Amino acid sequence: MAKLLAVNVGLPQDIAWHGRTVHTGVWKQPVTGPRMVRRLNIDGDGQGDLQGHGGEHRAVLVYQLDSYRYWQERLGRDDFVFGQFGENFTVDGLPDDEVCVGDRYRIGEATFEVTQPRVTCYRVGLRMGEPRMAALLVSHRRPGFYLRVLTEGRVEAGDEIVRIERGPQGMTVAEIDALLYLPGHSRERLARALLIPALSPGWQTSLRALLDQAATPAGAPAGNAGLVPATAAGPPAAWSGFRPLRVTRVDVESESVFSLTLEDPGGAALPAALPGQFLTLRMHPDGGPPLVRSYSLSGPPGAARYRLSVKREPHGAASGHLRAHVRAGDLLEFAAPRGAFTLEAGDNPVLLMSAGIGATPVLAMLYALAAERSTREVWWLYGARDGTEHPFAQESGALLARLPHAREHVCYSRPTAADRPGVDYQTHGRLSGGLLGRLGVPRGADVYLCGPSAFMTELPAALAEAGLAPGRIHTEVFGAGPASTPGLADVPARPVHLPAGPPGTGPAVTFARSGLTVPWDPDYASLLDLAEACDVPVRWSCRTGVCHSCESGLLSGGVGYAPEPVDAPADGNILICCSQPRDELVLDL
Repeated sequence: MAKLLAVNVGLPQDIAWHGRTVHTGVWKQPVTGPRMVRRLNIDGDGQGDLQGHGGEHRAVLVYQLDSYRYWQERLGRDDFVFGQFGENFTVDGLPDDEVCVGDRYRIGEATFEVTQPRVTCYRVGLRMGEPRMAALLVSHRRPGFYLRVLTEGRVEAGDEIVRIERGPQGMTVAEIDALLYLPGHSRERLARALLIPALSPGWQTSLRALLDQAATPAGAPAGNAGLVPATAAGPPAAWSGFRPLRVTRVDVESESVFSLTLEDPGGAALPAALPGQFLTLRMHPDGGPPLVRSYSLSGPPGAARYRLSVKREPHGAASGHLRAHVRAGDLLEFAAPRGAFTLEAGDNPVLLMSAGIGATPVLAMLYALAAERSTREVWWLYGARDGTEHPFAQESGALLARLPHAREHVCYSRPTAADRPGVDYQTHGRLSGGLLGRLGVPRGADVYLCGPSAFMTELPAALAEAGLAPGRIHTEVFGAGPASTPGLADVPARPVHLPAGPPGTGPAVTFARSGLTVPWDPDYASLLDLAEACDVPVRWSCRTGVCHSCESGLLSGGVGYAPEPVDAPADGNILICCSQPRDELVLDL
C-alpha cells in the first residue's frame, strides 16, 4: 500500500540567483497535522509562475521516496529533506513507471486524478543546487507527476494512498514524459495518449503537434514540434550559411521604402519561399564589421527570383548603405528564407493587417491567395501616414481585384491635401481596435499582423477584445522578439550592448535581429549566457537542453553542446542554453 510520507507547502519568495531575483514557490517545507487540499492548491501553498506551474491540472505535485534514494546515490548527497524536489506530496510508492495518467486515488478525505508529468524548469535545479537537474529528471525518467483535485478534503502525513480507478490506455507517467521530451515520438503511442481525457490541455496540445508533425526531407531532423516555440518553427532552410545573390532591379515603392529583386548569379531558379518569410543579408561596408539585417520577402512566393523590401531608416546603417550604394548587377550575401510567420491553408476568413513597412510579409501572402484565386474572405487592412508613405498601393489593389471575396480598408494618420478620401484611403486616423469593431471583422478569421512596435502592442489585445481567438492571431516582429524569462523579477528592457569587461578572443557571434556582433569568450558557459550579458532578448526555461524554449535559428556557423540536448533541435536551429560556438556564428536573435 502506498503511503503519504509528507505534505509540503510554501509560498513564493524572492531568491537571489546569478545577480537577478527569481520569484519562486519551489521551496516547500513539510507540515504537521491535517491540511486542506483545495481545487487549485493546498492551504498555505502557492506557485510563483502560474504560466508553468499551478492551475487546476497542476494543483499538487508528487515525488517519490524511491527517487530520493536514487538521486542521493547518483549525486553522492545525504542532505535531502522532504520537499527537496519542490513537491507537495512526498510518497512511498507510486513510481513514475507504474502510475498511469488518468489514475485516480483517494488520500485522506480527498480524491485526485493524475494529469501529467512534471514540467521541469531551471527552478528545481536552483532548489537542488544542481543546474543539470531539469535534464537529469527527464533523461533518467524520474520526473514526478501532477494531480488534479477531484474532491477537496483534508490530508496528512501517514495517510494511505488508495487507487480507486485505473486510467484509460494504461500509459505511465514515465512513458508520457518520454513521448514529449525524448527522441522517438511513436505515432501510435502519441495517438493513444491523446485518447486519455485526464491528460492536461497543455500536454494534449504538445502531443498533438508531434502527431501532426510533417515529414521532413531525408536526413533533416524534424526537431520537436511539441516543444519548439513558434518563433523557431518552420521548414528546414533551403541552404546553409550565406550565398551570393545578384541584384537585378532596385525599385522605389514610397518615399522611404525601396525593393531589391534578386536572382541566382548562375541563372538557376531560387528555392521557393513561403509567403511571409524573410531573408537575412550580410554586408561588410567599407571593410568594417559585418552588418547583418533581416528583410521580409514581398514578392510572389514560388517565383524564380526573390523580391525583398526595405525601409530607409533615418539613421539606419544597413538600409542607408543599400539605398545609397547598391545597384543592379551587384552581388550580396544572403541566408536562406526563414520564418514561421507564414500563411496557413484553410477555409477561414483571412485578415492581413499591417502598417508601414509591415505590409511586406502580408503582401506576399496576398500574392499567394490571388495566385490560387482563393474563395476565402480576405481583408486587407493597412495604415500609413499619407499617400507618399503608402507602398504597394496599386499592386495590392490589383491583387485584391482578383479575389472574389476581398475587402480593403486603408487608414492615413496624416493625409495630405493630395490624398483623396474614399479613393486613396477610407479612414483619417490610425488602424485601431475601435475601427475593427465598426468594420465588423469576422470573429472566425485567421489574422496576420505586422507593423511598428506601438501597432504590434495595441492590435493583438484589440483583436482579442473584438472576439477573435488569440490562437488565430499570428504576428511578425521586426527586430528582436519578446523575451521569456520565467520567474525572474521584472527588469527594465535595455538596449543591446557589448558585454562588460575585455573583449573575448573567440569566434565572432552575431545576433542578427539585434544588430550586434560580439567575440566569444569561453568564460561564458553557453550562447545564452553571452546573449544575457549583452541584454539580447532571449527565451528559456530549463537552461539544460530539455524544454526547447531557447531554440533559435542558426543562420551560419556551427556549435558544440555541453551538455548534449535531450532531444535534438530542428535542422538549422540550435539550443542556445547549452551550446558553444565552434566557428563564426550568425544567430536569428
